[in-house]
Amino acid sequence: MSEIEKSLRIRQMAPADVATGMRFKTLAGWNQVERDWHRFLALSPDGCFVAEIGDEAAGTVVTVTFSGVCGWVAMVLVPPARRRQGIGTAMLRHGIAHLQDSGVDTIKLDATPMGRQVYVPLGFRDEYGLERREGVAQACLWTGVRAMRESDLEEVIEFDTPRFGVCREGLLRHLYRDSGGLCGLYPGTDSAIEGYVMARPGSNAFQIGPLVAAHERAGRSLFCWALDRLAGKPVFFDVPLENPHGTGLAGEFGFSVQRGFTRMYLGAKPYGGFPRRVYATSGPEKG
Repeated sequence: MSEIEKSLRIRQMAPADVATGMRFKTLAGWNQVERDWHRFLALSPDGCFVAEIGDEAAGTVVTVTFSGVCGWVAMVLVPPARRRQGIGTAMLRHGIAHLQDSGVDTIKLDATPMGRQVYVPLGFRDEYGLERREGVAQACLWTGVRAMRESDLEEVIEFDTPRFGVCREGLLRHLYRDSGGLCGLYPGTDSAIEGYVMARPGSNAFQIGPLVAAHERAGRSLFCWALDRLAGKPVFFDVPLENPHGTGLAGEFGFSVQRGFTRMYLGAKPYGGFPRRVYATSGPEKG
């Protein structure tokens, strides 16, 4: 262990630390806004952490648990002046240990190619690839979609759970509240829904996702509904490579590949859901 790691003090994150998180994510060029950090704290008040060296903040990590069985670790951020000193790895290990102590049997994350080199030696395994797509939304035609209402959330959660792989009720409720009305629903022919989409503002672009659909017609309509609502604005979304219709839509509407991710898991069960029906994830920080 280096002298830097020995001097590292890791404590729980508090609302007052959001400014630090925002400073670190801005230095990294990431898309989060303050509301994202407050959402992490609301979902996991004892699972978000800040590292300090003396009085200086030196790193962050956040964790989220779904249904008590699957954990997510993200927002491992270290300012440029403190990188390559072992702080990021220490924060990652701290987040993993917290999740394991909480009793989850699987831990997941979305890794950049550089990050994957760190995660493989820790025992993480590849699940599937994703692409971050970026571009400008445009007005387009859509049919069959209506605005989501809060009363729809129970049905949305029931629809989402088998396709995501585990229940993420708390996250979906927070994303709905934070969307500013950018949530659409594709009703089914009977009482069941056939898809939904959520979007939210970011510091660099609007983020579309999650977008989950039971079939290609619903996926296309929900995607076009979101683009139409955001016409003229920069947009990001992360599409699983397991969904060729999703990557096809991205190309059709002119969204280029910004970077790739690999969804990875540590544990016996990936809780993989059905990525062929996921047109956009909720983002690399929460799946």
